[in-house]
Amino acid sequence: MIMETQYKYQINNHEMLAPFFSVVITTYNRSHLLKRALDSLLSQTETDWEAIVVDDGSTDETYSFMLPYVSSNVNIKYIRKSHSGVVMAKNRGVFSAKGKFITFLDSDDEYVSTHLESRKEILIQNPSVRFLHGGVYVLGNQYVPDKIDPSIKVNLSDCVIGGSFFVERQTLLALNGFKKIQLGEDADLYERAIKERIVMAQTNLQTYIYHHDTADSITNNLYRMHQDLKIY
Repeated sequence: MIMETQYKYQINNHEMLAPFFSVVITTYNRSHLLKRALDSLLSQTETDWEAIVVDDGSTDETYSFMLPYVSSNVNIKYIRKSHSGVVMAKNRGVFSAKGKFITFLDSDDEYVSTHLESRKEILIQNPSVRFLHGGVYVLGNQYVPDKIDPSIKVNLSDCVIGGSFFVERQTLLALNGFKKIQLGEDADLYERAIKERIVMAQTNLQTYIYHHDTADSITNNLYRMHQDLKIY
């Protein structure tokens, strides 16, 4: 039997029980994809979580789509902000989170139903770990642009994928969240954690489903943009 520790935080000098996980979901004009991501979260066998959906200035139906989810699920929070890009949206979610560990779910991806449960078991059984990653199943294009030279493609099996990150909240705050760079903010966070000698672990349980078959994914868009710039 796994013994669970209760985590608490302060609001206006009142001690509140915090969830084990904070799931940060950033989105921009993806109301047509959010259902898959949110339904996979609601289908989790682990229920000790909060979700923070950060809408980065969407101009589609995202707001109206989110209303029933927020009204019927007290652990789902929705934040609307002006458009400033995915990195700033991620950081808004990170700094709003209250969970012991912060993790991520891209708005075009999904979780297998045991995703959070399996990671919680690993983290509780290995209490020194502050940064857990890995366990991604990729659908579609297996390659992404290199963060240094976007004209070069690298296999996703050689990359760290930010959606799979589970980072202790205090550790992520100490690292000041994500840096505002065009490409590779996940790899940058990972490298800074290594430099700071954060205790890390990797799992091969493929319970994060990465939909790289989505036409408007960030990496696909950046690669096409770079190719267009080369042509012209």
